[in-house]
Amino acid sequence: MASDLFESPDYYGVDDLLSEEHKLVRAATRDWVKKEVSPIIEDYAQRAAFPTQLIKGLADVGAFGPYIPAEYGGAGLDQISYGLMMQEIERGDSGVRSTCSVQSSLVMFPIYAYGSEEQKQKFLPKLASGEFLGSFGLTEPNFGSNPSGMITNFKDMGDHYLLNGAKMWISNAPFADVAVVWAKNEEGRIHGIIVERGMEGFTTPETHNKWSLRASATGELVFDNVKVPKENLLPGRSGLGAPLSCLDSARYGIAWGAVGAAMDCYDTALRYAKERIQFDRPIAGFQLQQKKLAEMITEITKAQLMVWRLGTLKNEGKASTAQISMAKRNSVEIALKIAREARQMLGGMGITGDYSIMRHMMNLESVVTYEGTHDIHLLITGMDVTGIPAFK
Repeated sequence: MASDLFESPDYYGVDDLLSEEHKLVRAATRDWVKKEVSPIIEDYAQRAAFPTQLIKGLADVGAFGPYIPAEYGGAGLDQISYGLMMQEIERGDSGVRSTCSVQSSLVMFPIYAYGSEEQKQKFLPKLASGEFLGSFGLTEPNFGSNPSGMITNFKDMGDHYLLNGAKMWISNAPFADVAVVWAKNEEGRIHGIIVERGMEGFTTPETHNKWSLRASATGELVFDNVKVPKENLLPGRSGLGAPLSCLDSARYGIAWGAVGAAMDCYDTALRYAKERIQFDRPIAGFQLQQKKLAEMITEITKAQLMVWRLGTLKNEGKASTAQISMAKRNSVEIALKIAREARQMLGGMGITGDYSIMRHMMNLESVVTYEGTHDIHLLITGMDVTGIPAFK
């Protein structure tokens, strides 16, 4: 089993912009990834199995709701700390980071931001500790980039709500204890409802035959006349803006995370290029290989600066949806390009599980699509700079 020798690139001294707490959080997360994720992840990806034993470790390192206040079980960290954690975890594997993103930004965040005090006390500590695993139900079989068209709905039955519909492409669904589900009431208004494992009519079939995020559990959320207690409705906010605000938080984490995947591919390619001998010298000495490496580190450096600045804006409550979209799209785009170039540098070895590059490349093909596709994020930026929406 190969040792995890990863060294983080920092060409512009971005570490100087980080606090000591930021560095400690990053170091603790990196050490955990090297010890617990790297040695096993290739095997789990090859078998398309979810490493459930990592859940407790993720909770222990503070990866579930790191910015949620300590009174609800979170670590009370700032947004740059959250980003750095996602960067380190996705450096290990995008699927493992997806588990954290869903738990933190799509389940814990809406309960914290829009839930009642009773809901916060009931669910957040158990989600933070890993006792509960959560999922987020927005995407439907016929409504992805157009979530406002959703058909999942609930009716007021007097002493409870009756929920019907289905969600798909849901991370954590097969193992989720709770799901924050977005559905329309009888007036067509979108609300968040907390659905709990064991409610009659609630099933979570697993999605199989994936070539991407193979070490992540993906499934559906199916609701067949599910009786949901009225106290499970999120009271703090309704309308499409509520789930979209959750996506802002998750996309922010992805913007950092994808940089981690890019770093891992670059570090692997650089290390390999220095060791691989062809024509009597390391391939790192050839112009084309240096061109690839130089372009990789340039794009990583630009992305590092972008997500750091976005983190400072988020800490100040100034980060806009459009700014988050730009960073998510950019980070994933450069990570995909770097993964493909790195794979070429390793030649045939690049497609094997002896190296992480091909796994990152396949994972990133999902990351570029979920939480807003590459094209949708471009249109969000286009609308922001022109003032003209092009979605319809």
